[in-house]
Amino acid sequence: MAAPSTATSPGLSSFLKSLKGTPVESSIEHLVSLFKRRQIRKSRPCAIATAHLLLRVVSASKWTDVSRLIERIQAVGRRLCAAQPREMVVGNIVRRVLGMIREEAEEDREDDAGAFSDAGTESQQGSPHRGDRAQRPALSSSVSMFSPLRHGIEPQGPPVLPASDIQDRADDVLMASGSDPSAQRPPLLTSHMSYAVNNAAPNVTSMFSLLSHPGTPSPTATPPGMRSPAARGTLTPQNLTISNTTSSTELKGEIINGIEEIIDELSQVDDQIASYALEHIHSNEIILTHSSSVTVQKFLLRAATKRKFTVIHAESYPNDHEATHAAIMGIPSRDREDELGSVAFQKPLTAAGITVILIPDSAVFALMSRVNKVILGTHAVLANGGLVAAAGARTIAKAARMHRTPVVIVSGVYKLSPVYPYDFESLIEYGDASKIFGYEDGDLVDKVDVENPLFDYVPAELVDLYITNL
Repeated sequence: MAAPSTATSPGLSSFLKSLKGTPVESSIEHLVSLFKRRQIRKSRPCAIATAHLLLRVVSASKWTDVSRLIERIQAVGRRLCAAQPREMVVGNIVRRVLGMIREEAEEDREDDAGAFSDAGTESQQGSPHRGDRAQRPALSSSVSMFSPLRHGIEPQGPPVLPASDIQDRADDVLMASGSDPSAQRPPLLTSHMSYAVNNAAPNVTSMFSLLSHPGTPSPTATPPGMRSPAARGTLTPQNLTISNTTSSTELKGEIINGIEEIIDELSQVDDQIASYALEHIHSNEIILTHSSSVTVQKFLLRAATKRKFTVIHAESYPNDHEATHAAIMGIPSRDREDELGSVAFQKPLTAAGITVILIPDSAVFALMSRVNKVILGTHAVLANGGLVAAAGARTIAKAARMHRTPVVIVSGVYKLSPVYPYDFESLIEYGDASKIFGYEDGDLVDKVDVENPLFDYVPAELVDLYITNL
């Protein structure tokens, strides 16, 4: 009898596996549904899923104008942010991708402008320069008084005639035309006439034909086959099409490489932060931490390679206590499988020679006087320097402030958000209230309101130091 196949539970791993063989729109809808159902949660899994989806969108998109790609990324980002607005890393990754696309497009335009400039410089050899204006023939002084070209040869402005001369000329015109002034109006310059002035027969023009292009080439025009002095290259429809196609293909490859670098950064961010551990943790110190943050765990493990210290670990009840116990004892947890991704689960802190003391959250204030340093992870870092962290972080930070204990936050750059907490209550997500108060006590449940916040807002004044991967 064949063994039944085990179905993969919806999550980050199953989503990444389905990306290659699924159409782009279906992948977007899939990730939106996973966000709404909270089957992908926490900062790292959401950031990884968003980056891989945007990579798939860019790879499958066909475009010749980078503005079309930017509009496409913006539309996808709005849908993802609307699916789970409290996961601010989703918007952070989208903004980083958009910024990278704009930078690559700007560099591409600068390279194209430099290439055209070099081509124009080479073509100017043997061609007249802008400074050679003395070779252009001067306009004849016989230009009609009615022509606007007359003002170009008189630097002193329009001629000032005595009143008697003006009256005599007006009388002559009226006399010759039989009291019809329009009969002696000079002919207009048509499209087949040249602007070059002929001394034998001066041409006259009108204001209405200044912008018309003469069909007869001017004697001072640029010779055929030569570029004008200000030219940056010959642009024909064929050359422009080839240039746009080549440029968009190269730009697409650069954008894909940039997104892949963001994905690599997400996989290396914890190791980069952990490289600073020996500078902040010293021997025989007592460190207090909270929840089951992988970033904090790797930070402590790196310090344990050369330092001996004690860790007091608050269990973060009731939302994260199971994962906290699993992190201390080295037991893989289902909640941490997506967070770690393909990275193997780290060995427990005790196996590295660290003395770990697990305490309930209510004992934090009583033990804070013996603590040398508080190290916390974070869900998001806001624009004012505050942060959103696991529930209980604000209580720990306030207790540390009362005992003058420094609070250190370890966070990847991808968690830095431009959101300002005007209403920080809107940033707090609430979980299942039955984890605090069981529904079996029905009579009492009807008489009280129970809230189970998953996160806390920690003001900036309660934080002493941020450690990032930069």
